[in-house]
Amino acid sequence: MIRTELDAAGVADPALRLAYRHCRRIAAQHGRTYFLATRLLAPDQRPAVHALYGFARHADDILDEFDPALDTATRARRLQRLSEHLFAGGRHRQEPVIAAVTDTIGRYGIAAELFEDFLNSMRMDLTVTDYPTRAALNVYMRGSAEVIGLQMLPILGTVGDPDEAAPHAAALGRAFQLTNFLRDVDEDLQRNRIYLPADELASFDVDRELLLWCHEQRRTDPRVRAALAAQHDITRTIYRFAAEGISALAPRSRPCVSTALTLYSEILDRIEASDFSVFSGRATVATSRRLRVAAGGLLRSWRLRLAESYQQDHGAA
Repeated sequence: MIRTELDAAGVADPALRLAYRHCRRIAAQHGRTYFLATRLLAPDQRPAVHALYGFARHADDILDEFDPALDTATRARRLQRLSEHLFAGGRHRQEPVIAAVTDTIGRYGIAAELFEDFLNSMRMDLTVTDYPTRAALNVYMRGSAEVIGLQMLPILGTVGDPDEAAPHAAALGRAFQLTNFLRDVDEDLQRNRIYLPADELASFDVDRELLLWCHEQRRTDPRVRAALAAQHDITRTIYRFAAEGISALAPRSRPCVSTALTLYSEILDRIEASDFSVFSGRATVATSRRLRVAAGGLLRSWRLRLAESYQQDHGAA
């Protein structure tokens, strides 16, 4: 299967094939919903998507890997080294993640500033623990979430002007991350971070102290529940805007994105169904449900690819 993907993508160099395989393993191990959705892409698209995930995951591990010996200064140096290696003009291709993502950037003409924005947001995680307003949070999410959707856009393809699809792609990245923020409030607190606008929380009389109390008691205070419900509604609105952009994507990419949107937005359903009990458990979508949604997407994907193949053959004839 991997051979088919790499051959379809035109990756012939043996070392580069190993690099892409490395990124594929990272995606399969750490991004279950993400990896499942990528199975709905055409084989030639998958290696590039795995490379983007592998790079983002590598940066995230630098920030969040639990190791008392890794202080902020050490993590900052490692993140800076990652940045330097990425922009070193291919001189660090012996590093699998760098080799694969550099090749992907070149193949698809992905803008370098999208990676610069991403790394800038990763640097914010070294020192920033709270966001006073949504505007401040949006600055962070520009690099940590929106650019992921924009990096993906050249791989997914569009039926018209990519600039028209870009706002929706960025919104989808933002919606996914806001979903994570709601699901992982408790986990983020343990890293001393709060990824919810402080002023919006304050309108419900919620602050860091109350969130820490919820963590210690393993239950959600009614004020926190109301605040999280408001954040939930905001995230739903962003999902609706993101969904409007699916029709702008190349037809063969729509089942993948639609499936990912459905599965991730259902995490919001699980959070709401639990009455926002995010301090006593982690909301997940059942494996059986994920497989059912993916199966429907796979069928649509196959039909679209068959139709595309027929049209190409018919046109050639």
